[in-house]
Amino acid sequence: MKSLLLKDRRRRIIFSLYERSRNVLLAVVQNLSLSSIIRLTAYRALINLPRDSSITRIRNRCTLTGRARGIYREFGLSRLRFRKLA
Repeated sequence: MKSLLLKDRRRRIIFSLYERSRNVLLAVVQNLSLSSIIRLTAYRALINLPRDSSITRIRNRCTLTGRARGIYREFGLSRLRFRKLA
């Protein structure tokens, strides 16, 4: 489970590094008033970004156990650990 926590932490760091550039490229690609060459160039640049820079690759996990389901976002704990600590 520790390896899954480390992998998720690494993904969060990579996402935070590339978040701004990814949002700018997405806005350029979706802007239909720009020429197709500019949009195509932005799309290619977007494809070349690391996969882990996408927000969909991030998974909420319990900070204590690494459990992936039943997580309270406010506390970062699974429902089981939350009940045990409460």
